[in-house]
Amino acid sequence: MSATQKLQQHPVYIQAQDKASYYVNQLDKELTKYPVLNNLEQRTQIPKAYAVIGGLVLIVILHSLNSLAAPVSNLVGWGLPAYLSFKAIESPSPHDDVQWLTYWVVFGFFNFLESFALRLVLYYVPWYFAFKSVFIVWLQLPAFRGAQTVYFSVLKPVLLNISSQNRSVAPVPTTNSQE
Repeated sequence: MSATQKLQQHPVYIQAQDKASYYVNQLDKELTKYPVLNNLEQRTQIPKAYAVIGGLVLIVILHSLNSLAAPVSNLVGWGLPAYLSFKAIESPSPHDDVQWLTYWVVFGFFNFLESFALRLVLYYVPWYFAFKSVFIVWLQLPAFRGAQTVYFSVLKPVLLNISSQNRSVAPVPTTNSQE
C-alpha cells in the first residue's frame, strides 16, 4: 500500500474531507439563490461553489501582489455591487433598492475617509487592501447586513448631528420691504 493510499484511509483525513464536503455543499445551497451563478454553472459546467472559492483564491493571490491590491480591492467594491444595483433598479421590489442604496452611501463615505489617510494607513497596516476587500464583501452580503449596520450605528448618528447643527444656525428669514 502506497503512502497516498495510507493517508486517504487515515481517520483524520476522512473527517477533514467530510467536513470540507459539508461546507462546500452548504455554500452551494446558499449560492443557488443567485441566478447569475446558476447561469455561470450551466454555461461552464463548473460547480458554482468551486467557481466562487476559486475567485476568492484568485483575489487573495492578486492581493499578495502589491501593485494590484488597490485596483482589485476597488473592483471588489464596485463591480458586483454596480451590477446588482442595476438589477435592483429593474426589479419591482423596494427591499433590494434599500440594500444597495445603503451600500453605496457607506462605500462612498468609506472611500472619502480613505482618501485622507491612505498613506498613513498603508504605512501601518501591511495588508490593508486585503482587509478592505473583506470589509467591502461584509458590507455587500445581505446575510450580514454590514452596510445597514455601519449606516445605522455610525453614519446616521453623525449625519443627524450635522443636520441638527445646521438647523440651529439657519439664517432668520427677512421680510421683503419692496411691497
